[in-house]
Amino acid sequence: MAAHDGDVLGTLLMRESLDHCVKCTICETFCPVSNVTPLFPGPKYVGPQAERFRVGDEPSADASLDYCSGCGICTQVCPQGVHIAEINTQARAHLKATNGVPLRDRILARPTLAGRLGTPVAPVANWTLRNRALRRLAEQTIGIHHRAPMPRFAGRTFQRWARRHTALASERRVAFFHGCGTNYYEPRLGEMTVALLEHSGIGVDVPKQDCCGLPLQSNGLFDDARAYVHRLAERLAPHARAGVDIVGTSTSCTLMLKREALEILELGDDPALRAVSERVFDICEYLLALHERGELNTDFQPLAETVTYHAPCQQQGHGIGKPAMELMALIPELEVIESDATCCGVAGTYGLKREKYDIAMDVGAGLFRQVADNGSDRAVCDSETCRWQIEHATGVKTVHPVEMLHRASGLA
Repeated sequence: MAAHDGDVLGTLLMRESLDHCVKCTICETFCPVSNVTPLFPGPKYVGPQAERFRVGDEPSADASLDYCSGCGICTQVCPQGVHIAEINTQARAHLKATNGVPLRDRILARPTLAGRLGTPVAPVANWTLRNRALRRLAEQTIGIHHRAPMPRFAGRTFQRWARRHTALASERRVAFFHGCGTNYYEPRLGEMTVALLEHSGIGVDVPKQDCCGLPLQSNGLFDDARAYVHRLAERLAPHARAGVDIVGTSTSCTLMLKREALEILELGDDPALRAVSERVFDICEYLLALHERGELNTDFQPLAETVTYHAPCQQQGHGIGKPAMELMALIPELEVIESDATCCGVAGTYGLKREKYDIAMDVGAGLFRQVADNGSDRAVCDSETCRWQIEHATGVKTVHPVEMLHRASGLA
């Protein structure tokens, strides 16, 4: 199938789901953004309802679309199976093509560029990101809110560590898709992931890789996102075609490779991505499958702590339940309180923007209160941007589930 034909077919399938919308407004009820601001009229209004009146070659004039955070909750709760979030994301890209993409969004959408520039000068970069005067100047000139949660550059990369690490020799192997967050900001998470897998006798290969394109997609830069996805898929595909599973610690990035790039970017005709999408797993999904097969080393030491667990929107988009909860239940003396909040609000780069920061904080307010009220020693969350948002709002150290399992395994 030609690429153009694939795009047309993907668009038709997405639009066909419109006819299943019965205007029940369940998506409106669950939408975290429309519930805190009148600037976003709701997913049904800008999605299935407005889509029926859009014409592909005409400019988009509905600016309220840009206030959709892309959390995907509307698609998850729709009883009719309408692809609401995906329709909204495609429509927002058309809006950006009409109105243009701000410089700020182009910068935020390229985390690998920021990582490569910031890592060699990490002390200076980190000081700059925490200097109040410079942050206010950045807000006025670029539009990144001066209080938005920004990660700290680690000053080293996980890729560099992986090149020096002697991989476990084992017939059972996985390829590790670590993502930008682990590579530039949380390399220790990558090291813990490798150690945890090796603790269960699994060798870990770390292919050369780049961004999955999700920030570009979220900011309406579809052509650039497609190029990033294709390049990444080409690097991971040899492992998938060899029958090797691909595991990732960023639940949003693994969802991008599993489903979103195929549906939203309409890359179903990319053979490399097809091969990868069939073999990629969220790390907790993979570890739980190991446990169910009796292959996970569960000789866990007690952790006498109380933690609050938040399943981020993108994790729930996998449709795999909450494997992190099941894994942490194996740790003796660990009390895990599950948050019933829908969203932390940050939605990748959404909550970093000047006009959306307060909305993001309002969206996450319920979660932040729960973390504080629970008296948690830590909060636990599968998404890096959500961890940074929770820690920013609550002051409570927030970690990936892998860190809890790593500590309980006596590997710390």
